[in-house]
Amino acid sequence: MPNRPSKPASGRESLNDAVIDAVFSQSPAGLQLFDPELRLVRVNTAARRIRDFPVDQYLGCGLGEVLRSFDVRDSAAVERAVAGVLESGRPVLDLRIRARTRSDSPIEAVGSLAVFRLRDDASGSVLGVAISVTDITRRVRAEEGLRLLNEAAVRVGTTLDMFRTAAEFCDLAGERLADTVAVDIFDSVIRGQAPTPAAMDGTAELRRAGFRSAHSDQGVPAVGEITLYRSDTPHRDVLATLAPRLFREVRPDAPWLASPSDRRYARIREAGVHSMIIAPLRARGVVLGLASFYRWRDPRAFDREDLALVEQLTGCAALCLDNARLYGRERSVARIVQRDLREPKTAEVAALDLAHSYLPAGAGGGWFDVIPLAGARVALVAGDAVLPADDALAFTSELRAASEALSDLGLTPDEILERLHGLSSRPRPAMSKELGGASDTWAAATCLYIVYDPVTRLCAAASAGHPAPALLHADGGHETLHVPVGPPLGHGMAHYEVTEQELPEGSVLVLHNAALPLDADRTGRLQRMLTSPHTTFQSACDAAVEQMAPEQPDRDVYLLAARTRALSAEQTNAWTLPHTPEAVSRARELASRQLADWGIGELADSAVLVVSELVTNAVRYATGPIHLRLLRDGTLTCEVTDDSSTAPQLRRALETDENGRGLFITARLTQRWGVRRAGRGKTIWAEMADT
Repeated sequence: MPNRPSKPASGRESLNDAVIDAVFSQSPAGLQLFDPELRLVRVNTAARRIRDFPVDQYLGCGLGEVLRSFDVRDSAAVERAVAGVLESGRPVLDLRIRARTRSDSPIEAVGSLAVFRLRDDASGSVLGVAISVTDITRRVRAEEGLRLLNEAAVRVGTTLDMFRTAAEFCDLAGERLADTVAVDIFDSVIRGQAPTPAAMDGTAELRRAGFRSAHSDQGVPAVGEITLYRSDTPHRDVLATLAPRLFREVRPDAPWLASPSDRRYARIREAGVHSMIIAPLRARGVVLGLASFYRWRDPRAFDREDLALVEQLTGCAALCLDNARLYGRERSVARIVQRDLREPKTAEVAALDLAHSYLPAGAGGGWFDVIPLAGARVALVAGDAVLPADDALAFTSELRAASEALSDLGLTPDEILERLHGLSSRPRPAMSKELGGASDTWAAATCLYIVYDPVTRLCAAASAGHPAPALLHADGGHETLHVPVGPPLGHGMAHYEVTEQELPEGSVLVLHNAALPLDADRTGRLQRMLTSPHTTFQSACDAAVEQMAPEQPDRDVYLLAARTRALSAEQTNAWTLPHTPEAVSRARELASRQLADWGIGELADSAVLVVSELVTNAVRYATGPIHLRLLRDGTLTCEVTDDSSTAPQLRRALETDENGRGLFITARLTQRWGVRRAGRGKTIWAEMADT
């Protein structure tokens, strides 16, 4: 291939001159030439942002002076890099600098420098360096904004505490975006509620939830204090429009800053705030409050890019705050439900003086109940379940409901524990995740069931792995009540024994769980506290738990104290009747006379009819002597005991039936009635108001 003829030297020089002229007069790319002494000798006057950064005014000045004139950060490092290029001839690419104008409203820009050495090929002499400047401000700000958003996703919302979340947001924004950041949240939001539409008119109270400032650690108002914004402030405008607002310039003589009595606005004037952004905090359609960003130390004014970044940041923060709000609301509901479910049922009973104290630890399922039984008797039930908090609550709720229902059947303590054991032995797949992932999981619990009869002063007790109760005597002695311990509910074979012991009147039964162990010394302390004449029974119980419970219990702690009473002879009477038809009329006569002696003869018609029906059933279906007992302890109780083990059933008799209405009549005339085992026979009882 023939060689192309080369252009004359004069033609090449003309082309080079034309290119250079075009680059320095028309190209938007920044280009600066420095001589071997690094003095500025030529500048591209058509370069982008030449008006913001008029480098052409510094022709003849050294590189260091030019850099310092535009507040280039770490200008010494830039000088060393350029000097290195001048000496070695190795170019430097993407050398980033930040420059800022020195005007009243400074402008900051980020540039990427490419530095090349200029050399005369003919002579080999160094002519200087050329610096090409590319404006990458938008790209860098976009990268910084993205990093800030990513950092917010990590640093904000690490807990579900609303004040902690607001503080995390203020710390992040105060470090990277503004000189002062404040977060105000509607007071109703902190309580877990969504603000009403009326809150948008500015009448609702906001509470300062977070604050960060380069000037002071304490804002006005302080964190936790209530605040209201006047109607003429931009903060109220933002609440009304729910749109963020950018204030490039904040004038100290603005009307909304003129209030001399408002310390908050005085602080803004004193700090010299010159630019601010106010944005609503919104998430899931709920307006949570306001976020305010102020600049007073950084001379740069906020711009549209800052506003867009603030919108994204506040959206992230609002979502975290709303998570905290929802968690707080659901937690409050759960705590109320737990408190209601855990609240012991300690109805007032004539047989016992009661005091109790419960110290929840958030783990475990400690529970106790006091259940009134027929015949003035009282059941004391105490238990403990070692399960995760939610499962323990559900499980113990089942046990409490079951124990109360079984108590109405008149079963003995060992029989009730056997049935509770069967309930606890059922597989519970819902708990398997918490307890190791097994396909079937059996819950386990301890339980102590005691029945006290104030007529006989007998205490019958059975235990399913629960600590034995302490018995405090009125004379100062104390002991641990002997109760045979069976397997915990849900473990092993159900085998429980009942022990009976006669209790002196005025003695105190103390039920507790394993979280409050009672040895001889602690029982002695408890004896002195609960029998002290200088304090009430309940106060002594509270003080005992406060002093004797562990400082940081790992499970719920409770104590139930029951001081025994006995029914006097004037409150009860009993008779044995022969198994003859005449026993019915005799029973009516005895009951009528007893009611008259008690001064409640006006109840004679109903009570005598009930006694008549119950004794009639005993005569018809039993074979041996019949026992009648009347008790009065706030209610009137009629009991008829016979030797038949067959439990009667309530039914509705037809109009043509000649019998079968006795229990129906009893049910209509009394508050409640039931059947319980009595030796080899049964006792039918009925209760009615004694007034």
